[in-house]
Amino acid sequence: MAKKEIKKYAKQFGKKERVLNYTSNTYQLTRPNKVDAVMSLIRECQPKALEEWEEFYFEKAYTKKKDKTKITKATLEELGERLYSKITEVVIPEWTAAFEDLTLQDCKDYIYDVTIVRTYDGFLLEKSVINDGLAKIFPEIEFEESDPILDHAGDIDYLGKVGDKAFGIQIKPITANANFENYKITERMSASFQNFEEKYGGKVFVIFSMRTGDKKVIKNKEVIDEIKAEIERLKVQGSSGVKPS
Repeated sequence: MAKKEIKKYAKQFGKKERVLNYTSNTYQLTRPNKVDAVMSLIRECQPKALEEWEEFYFEKAYTKKKDKTKITKATLEELGERLYSKITEVVIPEWTAAFEDLTLQDCKDYIYDVTIVRTYDGFLLEKSVINDGLAKIFPEIEFEESDPILDHAGDIDYLGKVGDKAFGIQIKPITANANFENYKITERMSASFQNFEEKYGGKVFVIFSMRTGDKKVIKNKEVIDEIKAEIERLKVQGSSGVKPS
């Protein structure tokens, strides 16, 4: 039986997609604080048609911030204007300057740096986050590196064992000027995280870490409480013999 093809409604922007996506993510123009948590809303709506979803969205959507405001079509228009302004006034000039200054040696140095130097930095960062951070916060948990031959190994760096179950840890290095709220999980990673949860019972947590002086600190500190809650959940399920949903 032939697989049913899913109709796509999204507009194709061609080569412009990359610059639109980059700028929108960099300046957080489609984050929940600007356009609400759209996936949560559409799951609540369960629309049968695009028009149904559009009507529901403009009826229910509010900016996710303390002084929340109703989102209208004018709101999205204004965000589009801000996107255009950022591209034309900031991104294009910055990229043009970078292109004009780029050399063959820059490209050779970059490939070497990413392959050798940044891999080593990342290795040290992972060790520090686990050994100097999580292992001390959760001394009862055994942390071990993900097996490199497993399907999820590229997306999960460490496992935290809770009885016969485990939760996953992905460690992402960031710079002082980076905003980890821009980070988005890809469809491939989402599938990998789901595969991990089905196999081990625990969720996967993304930890953003950066160097401060001689120390490496966890930036998204709220993840600690989330991990603690997950450990308790896995302990309860382990003792009751309940299979994770």
